[in-house]
Amino acid sequence: MHADAMSLEMADTREARFRALVAENRESAVGLAWRLLGGDRATAEDVTQQAFLRAWRALPGFRDDARLSTWFHRILIRQVRSHQRWAGVRRRFGGLWGETPEVPVLPTPQDDGLRRRIGAALERLSPGQREAFVLVHLQGLTIEEAAAALDRAPGTIKSHLHRALGAMRADLADLRREEAA
Repeated sequence: MHADAMSLEMADTREARFRALVAENRESAVGLAWRLLGGDRATAEDVTQQAFLRAWRALPGFRDDARLSTWFHRILIRQVRSHQRWAGVRRRFGGLWGETPEVPVLPTPQDDGLRRRIGAALERLSPGQREAFVLVHLQGLTIEEAAAALDRAPGTIKSHLHRALGAMRADLADLRREEAA
């Protein structure tokens, strides 16, 4: 096979793998970003789109020693962290640049009190605890997959989960009492 033909075949395979990655992971990726960003759907979609763009650019360097979805989760989480850092900078220094502050998203009539309470409890977790909790308990990743996505040791993920669950139980304890009554 000629080098040009091999190059075209590799490009087709790369594009097909990327299309499959997007098709299989788009909704769960937006959901993950939404949870990590505190429930702003539009921002979650923007951050997810940026993460897919980064993944497309980095795809030639992907090593097959990890699952493609785990590799993408790592990119998405880094993109969320980057967005959060820059959002903090914009909030702090936005007035210096003449920008108007972000308008908080108001709850829609479809939001119920329970969803808001759980979201608020998630927001009070540390970033590491929130990431571990969302990946394992809401996205369904294993401890090992979450560790790979966050570039942390599995023991660190377990520790974050333990603390996150304790904090969530404490924050939502009154709901358990209401349920028992």
